[in-house]
Amino acid sequence: MTNLEIVKEKLYETNASLVVLYANGESRAYYQNRIKDIKEILQQDRTALQGAVIADKVIGKVAGSILTVAGVKEIYADVMSQYALPVLQENQIKYEYKNLTDYVQNNDKTGMCPMENKYKEEKDIYKIYEEMVT
Repeated sequence: MTNLEIVKEKLYETNASLVVLYANGESRAYYQNRIKDIKEILQQDRTALQGAVIADKVIGKVAGSILTVAGVKEIYADVMSQYALPVLQENQIKYEYKNLTDYVQNNDKTGMCPMENKYKEEKDIYKIYEEMVT
């Protein structure tokens, strides 16, 4: 079983929102919504996700950008937005998704997530990272 298959399986088994297989082999499930867990991990240790393999419920441009800058190696998403694809492709991040969507929805499911909307045209993923993580 590949590392991506391992985190994907754990995502569904634990009903987590995020599963990280760290480069040191440790695996951990997280349960907060949106990008809260990713931000907390990186605020505690900016190098924590280097070489990691992750599975997440939803990956949009903001999460994709942050994870790319953080050095994640592979990403699986239950739902991935079209806005995340160019970021991952341009940075040679291996990715898989179950469902591809036009954009990440807001909490009310009435339109686009405010963060996805704010950064959808932003080309500088380091700017997104700095504004969202620090």
